[in-house]
Amino acid sequence: MNLLFLGMTLGVVGKGLLALGVVWVHVAMANERRIDDLVVRSFRTELFITLLGFALILAGYIIEVSALGGFHTMATCVGDDCAAAIINALGD
Repeated sequence: MNLLFLGMTLGVVGKGLLALGVVWVHVAMANERRIDDLVVRSFRTELFITLLGFALILAGYIIEVSALGGFHTMATCVGDDCAAAIINALGD
């Protein structure tokens, strides 16, 4: 498997887990009801922003991989083939 593809994949998974963790904590805190309404509203806003950020991370990942030749190309290329795919993508 290509290291660039693996690195991009792990990066997205890590960012996604971070975003989901933040959302999980804030949803739990919002359900406690021991915090005033202003804080709960800010948590809901942060929830929306976090989910939007997660969607943008996924969209960016798909666009990056597509720009580098697609999922199949990036998952199966080795050595010089990967370098050529990246050089071709950057040259456009």
